[in-house]
Amino acid sequence: MRIENSFVPAEGVGEARERSLWEAGIVRWADFDPDRAPLGPKTSERVESFLAEALERLDDGDARYFGERFPAKETWRFYENFRDEALFFDIETTGLDAHTEDVTTVSVTRGGETTTLVRGENLTSEALAEQFRGAPLVISFNGKQFDVPFLEQNFEVSIDAPHLDLIYPCRRIDLTGGLKAIETEVGIDRDRPDLSGRDAVRLWYRYARDGDDDALDTLVSYNRDDTENLRNLADVVARRLHETSIGAVAGEPAGIPDPR
Repeated sequence: MRIENSFVPAEGVGEARERSLWEAGIVRWADFDPDRAPLGPKTSERVESFLAEALERLDDGDARYFGERFPAKETWRFYENFRDEALFFDIETTGLDAHTEDVTTVSVTRGGETTTLVRGENLTSEALAEQFRGAPLVISFNGKQFDVPFLEQNFEVSIDAPHLDLIYPCRRIDLTGGLKAIETEVGIDRDRPDLSGRDAVRLWYRYARDGDDDALDTLVSYNRDDTENLRNLADVVARRLHETSIGAVAGEPAGIPDPR
């Protein structure tokens, strides 16, 4: 599913009307014809008005415009458009309370490259802002409830790009539980499947208190696995949601590679 398959941002078009457009063979913006569309004249005018602006915004890569127009639960539709430029991120902390605990590491994957920032070394507000600068789409797992509040509280960093938090679309396709349980269910492997979030806290204190560099190396590897695996999970989620939406209605193929 691409942004240009989507009509729900247009005023007066909900999921049911969008589905009726797909069923009528109007599966892309370029297909829209008010004479063929199963919509009333006013709604058709609103769709045309939306498309006139949206086409220009999409050409400009203006993801924030679409972030404001799309329902939050449909942010997954941005993924195919911005897959190559998307930023995947994950953090590790000393605990669960953003007001009393610290961020220990932050890993960011973008353009196939992963950067890990470490507390006391290179993890600063400026470094974080630089990592997130210009990202059209940011992707996490439970980041809206956990990662973002920690980053905002600890570093006063504002993440204003559209945010695809995979925990929510995962639930829509019956993938529940934590990230590692979901990875196992969909066949995503990691180097250290034996480690958990609690282990990440212990590893940090072994490094910070005892100077154990091996513990830090293991923590960084664990954090990087979390981040790098998000792309594989996003691929799975986007394909499955595509197949249950426009793919099921109009037979439109997904543009995301199928690893199977």
